[in-house]
Amino acid sequence: MSSQDPRSSGCTPFEEELINAMNDFAHSTATPAFDTADMVHRTRRRRTTLIAGVATALIVAGGGTALASMTGGSTPTTAEKPMTTATTKGSDYKRAILLVDFGKGGGPVAVDFTGTDLRTTKGQFLKADIKLGTVSSVNSPGCKPGSVVEVTPHAPKIVKAGDTVNVKLCAGRPS
Repeated sequence: MSSQDPRSSGCTPFEEELINAMNDFAHSTATPAFDTADMVHRTRRRRTTLIAGVATALIVAGGGTALASMTGGSTPTTAEKPMTTATTKGSDYKRAILLVDFGKGGGPVAVDFTGTDLRTTKGQFLKADIKLGTVSSVNSPGCKPGSVVEVTPHAPKIVKAGDTVNVKLCAGRPS
């Protein structure tokens, strides 16, 4: 009988050794242990972080959308400056900023009317459902005549739809 002839098990010596080695390996390895409580905790923490991130992104996008809807969403022309910054010289920049509450749970949105003309201001009030109150003129150095210098009530008071806002326009000469 040669070394390659089948044995009583029907396998060659090489096959028998291979089967024995595989059985030894299969029976020697330890079963893996899983810490399921820690895995669940990690998964919940990741899910919570993801939900908080998405909620924050939605709030920021909602605030931007509300501000864009108030400003018309268009690029300002030379006669109309952006509604996000106050840069008029000689005026208290907070006096022409409205905090508008749209009542949709997003909180108030700051809208800056500094330097805008009365027509643009009326349009923004109409979009926000705010009533235009008294329009008066004041002498204020360093402003463009006919531009908004102050709105009342101004920040930090919050204005809601249906409220009345008074406007003061610049009557002085530009400096």
